[in-house]
Amino acid sequence: MKYFNGFSLQNEEELFSPYLLNSDYCVAGFSCGAQQAFEYVYYSKKRIDRLILLSPAFFQTQKQSFIRTQLRYFEAGQEAYVKQFLANVTYPSNLDLSNYLKVGTKEELESLLTYQWDSTKVQEVLARGTTIEVFLGNKDKIIDAQKAFTFFSPLVTTYFMKDVGHILESKTPHHRVVKSL
Repeated sequence: MKYFNGFSLQNEEELFSPYLLNSDYCVAGFSCGAQQAFEYVYYSKKRIDRLILLSPAFFQTQKQSFIRTQLRYFEAGQEAYVKQFLANVTYPSNLDLSNYLKVGTKEELESLLTYQWDSTKVQEVLARGTTIEVFLGNKDKIIDAQKAFTFFSPLVTTYFMKDVGHILESKTPHHRVVKSL
């Protein structure tokens, strides 16, 4: 499996093992890594049977002022920004991500904030025979999971998970999955 990391993270794929497939024909990504995984699959000429998007970074419904503010906060205090960002990523769990920390750049942050998911491109990937699965948490403090669900669910298999946040973990180890048809 080819895996793409989330913003300011590295080697965190082990956190998502319940959702991932150990297959040479699977591509997966978390958050901004989901954007990168999608683009990799879209432009790839290789056989890819499954694309797994874990809490895909979805900011296309945000105002430009939100994006500018995020970039300004990052520039003003990179360490403080990343600390708060990771706290929001793990909410509502108490998961410690310090072992996975790899501080991202302003360019990476800007890229993930301005990325535009395109339903036509999604349909082209599906038409090639690639199955796409999206996992979202209803307590996500990073993205508007409901708007992401509204975008993805008519196109692909989308799981909207109760009581989990961006990292797809809850305070308790058990959570329910609601699947769109």
